[in-house]
Amino acid sequence: MPSNEGAAGAAPWPPGNAEMAAWRTLPAAISSEETVRWRPSLTLPIAVTGATGFIGSHLVSALVAMGIRPRVLVRNLARLPDAVADMVEPVMGGLDDAAALVAFVAGAGTVIHVAGLVRAPSEADFDRVNRLGTANLVAALASHAPTARLVHVSSLSAVGPSPDPAGAGPDDPALPVSAYGRSKLAGEREALCHAGPVVILRPPAVFGPRDIDVLQFFRLAAFGWVPLPSGRRVVTMAYVSDIVRAVLAAAAGYSTGLTLNLGDPEPQAMTDLIRAIGRAGGYGVRVLPIPAWVVRALGALGDVFHVLGFHSVALTSDKARELLARHWTARTRDSLRALGIDGCVSFAEGAAVTWDWYRAQGWVPRAKIRPL
Repeated sequence: MPSNEGAAGAAPWPPGNAEMAAWRTLPAAISSEETVRWRPSLTLPIAVTGATGFIGSHLVSALVAMGIRPRVLVRNLARLPDAVADMVEPVMGGLDDAAALVAFVAGAGTVIHVAGLVRAPSEADFDRVNRLGTANLVAALASHAPTARLVHVSSLSAVGPSPDPAGAGPDDPALPVSAYGRSKLAGEREALCHAGPVVILRPPAVFGPRDIDVLQFFRLAAFGWVPLPSGRRVVTMAYVSDIVRAVLAAAAGYSTGLTLNLGDPEPQAMTDLIRAIGRAGGYGVRVLPIPAWVVRALGALGDVFHVLGFHSVALTSDKARELLARHWTARTRDSLRALGIDGCVSFAEGAAVTWDWYRAQGWVPRAKIRPL
């Protein structure tokens, strides 16, 4: 196993009060036994892209709580959680900034690439960030950290939906159905050009505190009705803490394959998950089947909003194609075993924690709402 003995960037272990405050921003997640096992095998310095995003912010919180001062590539440091903002080494810039990338990777022992564009008005925009941005990062690694371990966080969208509800395996043919998925698959290929060790992780749909995509389903559940595309769809889900666990395990060298699937080993029908969201929040939820043409029309409307600058709109044509596909499932047991991960946060537990966090932020109603 790689060692971080004598490496720069380490902080005292076990963590102090400030680090533990950051750790508490990542609920229902990672055991102390796991962190004690992983930390000696992490090669420092650790550099993280996407640190201000949903998964990346939780990852940075976890690293800080482990006594590590991660180096982060950011455009806006203010977007980091307050509890960790003073505990990182910031490099200002993005994946299109060659000088910033050199400063970001120089001498790094581990690079965790989480950054990516999730919604965009065109395929070219996805490609520019998710493929070319990864290529730029790998080029910087080639000249300034050629032996660093690269953990590349991709997406199940790179594989595409599975005709079998049991899901696709890591080695199954990749057939993405969206521009986002194609760009993530292209990003994987760029990551594999790195001369050092590479692990590619493919999360499914991820939910938890700070998420703004699955948030829409929580908001609809509060009103008692959730519209879904008609037809049975089975999906693999993952609570954000379990993705962070997998990233840390991969960074520590607990993996035997290049490409690994993440998520709950037991896929569930989307209608069951929606009802589980309602129960976790104290609501009875009815599912309203929506014809495919309506979903496509709403996605086209979302495209217009994106062109107008409203980039927080969740449903675009690209996302509509993913939402209409079936089934978004992955076989994950072998991958989790390769990472040394046993068990995951149940959907019900994760949904309950997420409700509490959303309510504390005012993102969903605090009081029960009667169905319309």
